[in-house]
Amino acid sequence: MKTVVLSACLLILLSIGFRAGFGLFLQPMSEARGWGRDVLSLALAIQNLAWGVIAVFAGGLADRYGNLKVLLTGVVCYAVAMWCMAHATTELEIIATAGVLVGAGIAGTSFGIVLPAMARAVPKERRGQVLGIVTAAGSFGQFLVVPAMQGLIELSGWFYALHYLGFAAFFMALFALPLSSFSGTADNSGPDLDASLVEILFRALRVRSFVLLVIGFFVCGFHVAFITVHMPSFLVDLGLSPRVGGWSIGMIGFCNIFGAYFSGVESSRHPTQRILVFIYCGRVVVIGVFLLMPMTLIGVLVFSALMGFFWLATVPPTSGLVAVFFGTRYMTFLYGIVLLSHQIGGFCGVWMGGCFYETFGNYNGIWIVGMILGGAAALLHWPIREQDYTARLKEAA
Repeated sequence: MKTVVLSACLLILLSIGFRAGFGLFLQPMSEARGWGRDVLSLALAIQNLAWGVIAVFAGGLADRYGNLKVLLTGVVCYAVAMWCMAHATTELEIIATAGVLVGAGIAGTSFGIVLPAMARAVPKERRGQVLGIVTAAGSFGQFLVVPAMQGLIELSGWFYALHYLGFAAFFMALFALPLSSFSGTADNSGPDLDASLVEILFRALRVRSFVLLVIGFFVCGFHVAFITVHMPSFLVDLGLSPRVGGWSIGMIGFCNIFGAYFSGVESSRHPTQRILVFIYCGRVVVIGVFLLMPMTLIGVLVFSALMGFFWLATVPPTSGLVAVFFGTRYMTFLYGIVLLSHQIGGFCGVWMGGCFYETFGNYNGIWIVGMILGGAAALLHWPIREQDYTARLKEAA
């Protein structure tokens, strides 16, 4: 069991670590290609959307036919996409590579496939803790991989850095193999229905708490994607070194190691929806304080540390609630629906960030939008009820 959890952690470490570093390419690649920031921003926004849309289909395929083929396909997409991204010279090419193909790679190698496998692999009483550990591994990847990516860019340039990263992505295949035994096809903890995935989805959407969870996760994606992509450029605009952007994203990842772990642990002890309310309220406060603070190196690192504590801390309680609602038989598919909302939020955050910058010459307005959405998310999660709704999946739609 330890081998399975370790493999899941290493897979997530690389998948989320690579994904968190794409914002480092925004400024140098845009300048080299003669693009405005809105071009690569749109590609990375589409990456988030492609991740979410493809995750739904990937989850359905994993539940029906096993997760190994989905994981290995994701690895190949990820690796090839980063290599091809370096050679993209038109807007359509960068959307196809950095957007659609990378999105497919992330969908097949990250939380949507790995967390349901972990929920099946461990006893229910340890589920929250293990989900927190695996999510924390993604944060550690952000802390470890993003600064390394920035160093690689400085050492060899962004073009060759993408080639090296594409080669490194193939190592994820080694960590996917031990997860093959924990697919929906081998699961007996939820209803095995003679129904299509579309029918299962419509039945799940009749559960009010699930719908609120889906809508609320949009805000998490908005925050995370906007900051991941635009924070490095935002800091350069303030006159800080490009390295500070890598440090900021790395600091967020480091502090979320603790935030994600404790969120998972506390999800087993306290009402999960209340933990999510606390997280979204915490984000609002942190962003507000950041906007009022002097924009100095210390201020950036303090913001990054505080925001990091709440960063992916939403993932263990959110994925845990899906398992509580419906069991783990169709969790990969249903969590894929929740993740789709997250990624639509990510698309909006990245795309709107680029549009705000090109329109107003700064990111001030988009930070305010993030605060408003954070407050809305807290309100949405408050009425969620943590209970078993598996009987709803058996009802005729």
